[in-house]
Order: sequence, then C-alpha cells, then structure tokens
Amino acid sequence: MRLIAHDDPIEAGWCRPVVAIGNFDGVHRGHQAVVALAREKAESLGAPLGIITFEPHPRSIFNPASPVFRLSPLPLKARLLAGLGCDFVAPLAFSRELAAIEAERFVRQILVDRFAIAHIVAGYDFHFGHGRKGNAALLAELGRRWDFGVTVVEQVTDGGGIAPFSSSSIRSALRHGDVATAAQGLGYWFSIIGTVIEGDRRGRSIGFPTANIVLDEGSEPHDGIYAVRVRRLDEEGSPSLDGAAYVGTRPTFDSERHFLEIHLLDFSGDLYGAELMVEFIGFVRHDRRFENIEALTAQMAADCDAIRTLLADLRANDPMTRFPLGRLQAEGAL
Repeated sequence: MRLIAHDDPIEAGWCRPVVAIGNFDGVHRGHQAVVALAREKAESLGAPLGIITFEPHPRSIFNPASPVFRLSPLPLKARLLAGLGCDFVAPLAFSRELAAIEAERFVRQILVDRFAIAHIVAGYDFHFGHGRKGNAALLAELGRRWDFGVTVVEQVTDGGGIAPFSSSSIRSALRHGDVATAAQGLGYWFSIIGTVIEGDRRGRSIGFPTANIVLDEGSEPHDGIYAVRVRRLDEEGSPSLDGAAYVGTRPTFDSERHFLEIHLLDFSGDLYGAELMVEFIGFVRHDRRFENIEALTAQMAADCDAIRTLLADLRANDPMTRFPLGRLQAEGAL
C-alpha cells in the first residue's frame, strides 16, 4: 500500500481507480463497510482501490482552540486501510482554501482531473465543497456528466436497533475508559502508535521501568491503568508483549503533563527510540494519588497481577478476532 502525498504523481497502473472518500477517523466498522463495498466494486472492474481522506482533521482547522481526539492519526489510519486491502491512500491537505472550493470544482479538479476515478463510494453523510453543498445527489449528477459511477452507503449498525457506528461515540467511550465498547465499534482494540522517549527514570527507580510516549494534545483516553498489548513496529517480526499502561498526570508526583507510560511484563531491555503500537485491551482502575511510594508500588504489583490474568484470558478468547482488522491485530499483522 502506498501513501500518496499531495503533489505526488498518480502511477500509470492506478489509472481509473475505485475510491472511497471520507475522513475515516478510527476506520471503524461503518467506515469498513464503505471500504468493503469499494473493494467489491474495484474487484468487479479490475481496478485499483484507493482512499481519499483529509489531513489534518477539518475540526483542527475550524476550531484550533479545541484539540481533536484523533482515533487514528495518519500513520495508524494508513496501516488500518492497508489491512483492508487498499492499494493507496491519498490524504488531501485540508485547509480553509480547500473547504472554500465550490463542490463541482472539487469534483472536477480532484476526482476527475487528478485521480481520473472510475467509481466513488461515500457514506450517506459525506458532504464537501463550499458550504458543504456537495452531497450524494451532486456526485451522482456529476458522475453521469464525467463518466464515473457512484455508490452511497447508508447508515451501518450492528443490527437490533443499535445506533450507527460513529467516531464521536467511540471517542466518548474511550474518554470514560470503556475500551470494550470502543473496540466493538472499531472492530479492533483501540491503539496508539508512538516513539519511545527518554523519561525521568522514576519507574525504574521503584522497580517498574516504563516506556514513555508523548500523547497528541486532546488524544487522551480516560486517566488510569490499562491492560495493553504492545508490538514494536520498527523491528519486523517482533512478538506482541503484555503490558500495564498508565495514562494520566502522575498525581502522586504532582506532575502537570499527560503521560502514556507502559510497563512491559517480563521484559528487560532498552526501548528508547522504538516505534510501538499499544493496543488498549482492558481498563483496570482509575488514576489516584497515593500517600507514599510504598503504597503506590504495592498497588502497581496488584495491577500487574490482574493484567496478567486478563491478558491470559484474552489469548484464549480474543473477541476482536471475529472482525477483519481485529484478526490481523491479534496476528501482529497490522
């Protein structure tokens, strides 16, 4: 799978692709339904399958004072979409200028002239162009004019009257520490990709060394302790490792920063500079202040015991393996 930058040429072999278009934050099960229909169409036409998305997230342009909880920043989004069989991902550089382009001009310049699409697949709520006037009806009209097909995907639910899958509801679940509900909507365990930085080595001094990752502002799950599965992305074939993760501000040490710290169970070694994928499997407890270091370390030992049991149970029965991305994740193939 190739990531096509804004000014990269389109390869000759990708002429007349089928594309799915949207923001796809989280690549949740609703998004996966859109991609699946696009993949079916691409296979029927013998055409390449591409994704057109937008970076940065439009909300960060129109409301920069309120950071967006990104479920899947571009590096993770690209890995997820590759796992769904996409040949290329083309993130359009989103700006106020792009948003101001008239809808018909957007279609002509980007979809027709740049990508020469054969078919486009979009969700029922996809809007584009100045004043968000572009919609499914306009796409169908312009498709007849410029010779491309259009498929619109209606709301996708889990059946039984359950609300449609949405990025906002998944963010809400994660902000409450409900990783199980978030995973049901995503079809895989919520994950964060990041590079390990050097910390203050406080964890090492109390017997629980940690790998520290900087969280994007606004992209913090609920503060507390989590059972996690961790894999190195910079070393091909690295096995998944069990771990205890902490998200919070270290109230016992009066810190003002937000941290993601991972203590890997039964592991010793140097991870500085390593690129990790951290999969959030279960919420163990809320963050809190401890009276002294002894009380903190005793609780951390108890947390690790609980996490060992939880992750052992997961190896025996991972509920996410019934979904395509969850299965790839369990196999270490994402």
